[in-house]
Amino acid sequence: MVIGHKNPDTDSICSAISYAYLKNKINKDEEVVYEAKRAGHINGETAYVLDHFKAELPEYVPDVATQVKNIEIRKTPGVDRTISLKKAWMMMKELDVVTLPVVRSGRLEGIITTERIAQSYMDVYDNEILSRAHTKISNIAETLDGEVVVGNPEEYYIHGKVIVGAAHKWYLEGEINKGDFVILANRTQSQLLAVKSGAGVLAVCNNSELEDEVINLAKENDCTIIVSPHDAYTVARLVNQSMPISYFMHTRNIVTFKTEDYLDDIKEIMAKQRYRDFPIVDNHGMYVGMISRRNLLGARKKQLILVDHNEGAQAVDNISDAEILEIIDHHRLGSVETVSPVFFRNQPLGCCATIIKQMFNEQGVKIPKKIAGLLLSAIISDTLMFRSPTCTEIDKSAAEDLAKIAGCDIEKLATDMFTAGSNLKSKTAEAIFYQDYKQFTIDGVKFGIGQICSMSEEELDAVKNRMHDYIDKISKGSGLDAMYFMLTNILTEDTKLLYAGSKAEDLIERGYEIKSDGDTFLLEGVVSRKKQLLPQIMLAIKEEL
Repeated sequence: MVIGHKNPDTDSICSAISYAYLKNKINKDEEVVYEAKRAGHINGETAYVLDHFKAELPEYVPDVATQVKNIEIRKTPGVDRTISLKKAWMMMKELDVVTLPVVRSGRLEGIITTERIAQSYMDVYDNEILSRAHTKISNIAETLDGEVVVGNPEEYYIHGKVIVGAAHKWYLEGEINKGDFVILANRTQSQLLAVKSGAGVLAVCNNSELEDEVINLAKENDCTIIVSPHDAYTVARLVNQSMPISYFMHTRNIVTFKTEDYLDDIKEIMAKQRYRDFPIVDNHGMYVGMISRRNLLGARKKQLILVDHNEGAQAVDNISDAEILEIIDHHRLGSVETVSPVFFRNQPLGCCATIIKQMFNEQGVKIPKKIAGLLLSAIISDTLMFRSPTCTEIDKSAAEDLAKIAGCDIEKLATDMFTAGSNLKSKTAEAIFYQDYKQFTIDGVKFGIGQICSMSEEELDAVKNRMHDYIDKISKGSGLDAMYFMLTNILTEDTKLLYAGSKAEDLIERGYEIKSDGDTFLLEGVVSRKKQLLPQIMLAIKEEL
């Protein structure tokens, strides 16, 4: 992910898009793709730029903590609820798993575990369970490695008990009831007796030959006959394995996770469960695969390239959980920490896009018209059309080159951008405040600075009272020592600074050696948060210490 800061401005978005394009152009690893993302909602100016140059809005990523989709999800195939216990057991051995997901039309119905299969052997003392489980005839035949000689394999055994017909004929005559499942050897008289007594299924062992009389009588009495190569003991032992897993599978209170779930949220849940494997579903409830606690050990962190910022407070949430690969920025050095060394390019320029334009040139990559338009817009925005004290000759030169490629008139584009970006009357105070807002921590002092720029003094005055009331309200309980909002007039090159918080007024008074007019400071010649306001606040904080 190539991503800018929270509350992204035009530079943050356009630099992310442009740098992702450059990285993909010079990338030689086909398995790696660079994608532009955003850590917040865009403002009107940026929306205008993206629309004007027909660029797609990057996907919104509010959090970069590791998610289930970032770990190896085992693609254990889903099975049908009608398969036999034996087939499920064989699949588990083959796949080396202890849990199988039971799926219908792609949706998870339940799970069958080796524990449940073991319980079907050890805990069941019920000779009618085969019928109560509604076992399919074909399942029985398959489990017994046998063949259905008489009857329909697609029918189900639904009534009766299982009997091993090893007793004397006179004893069997009183034991066999209608529908019973009778296991017999090659004694024709016993076979005939079982059919006449109403047996539902005969399991004939040792591949015994059947007399025509037995076959015909079975057909007349709707009695199914299965011939198995196994002896009576083996058939009796195997027959319960033919039951469908639906009778034993877990269907209630199944712990499932979604692909979008965060690992920190599921670790504790997994630790409290006795199951080793957990099904994963997508946002539509469709089965995806299985994970175990073991999979969490190999979780892949999300990989990021940061543009236009290098401070943790401004970064996307849970930045510490991600792997930072590169940082491209033009601000002061902040608090982002990395585990490994990274490519870090920081230059004292007016705009991050200027650095990226340089990197296109250095790599010998031709800048497309659309990308040129985006980079140009970012420079115009960040330098306030070259009026900001942060603007350098390098920024101006880059903008002129990009304007030629994009076929743009710089002044007209700037006017259209700033007009689209202001339009303050139709916006809520919240939307205006967070349009371009950043937080800082200097020597333990926490403060935030928002900014809005306009070419109309009248427009700025119209929202002044609204914004003062808003920051006064949200500063309470924010945990910040100071909160500021810059109403910057691009044409007159000054800023009316609104403030709230316990240290807000004192820091500006000492930083600029001026007094407020009650609720506002007039900062003449100040248009840059980065180069003019922030350094003075930092100086006041240092003096206080």
